[in-house]
Amino acid sequence: MKDLIWDNALSVDVDEIDDDHRKLVDLFNILNHAVAEGDAADYIEAVLEELISCTVWHFRHEERLMLKYAYEDFAEHKAEHQKLIEGAREVQQKFLQAGKQISSDEIQFLEKWLTGHILGADMDLGSYLGKVM
Repeated sequence: MKDLIWDNALSVDVDEIDDDHRKLVDLFNILNHAVAEGDAADYIEAVLEELISCTVWHFRHEERLMLKYAYEDFAEHKAEHQKLIEGAREVQQKFLQAGKQISSDEIQFLEKWLTGHILGADMDLGSYLGKVM
């Protein structure tokens, strides 16, 4: 699996959100390398937990901005956040139950999980925030 590369296609044009997204992309790449290189399971577990924890923090950050600037699609966007975290926690549970192994399908899921949200709901949010901030 190749690295995710941060470029303008992933930018939502709101610096504080883009900064968070860059960190999440970096953590995904660290996880991807750790799995590909066969790093210790405890290390992979720690990176996966950091990715999920940082994502939860980032989602709360976005939700705070949505509330502050009265984003009309707040409830839908927050529901998507909850669904994404549930999906990531499922990968984490499978990892813990499967002898601390992550499959390439699960890495691909996490990649699509991250980029799909940025390129979809977050682009809409970024467009809105760009007008009201």
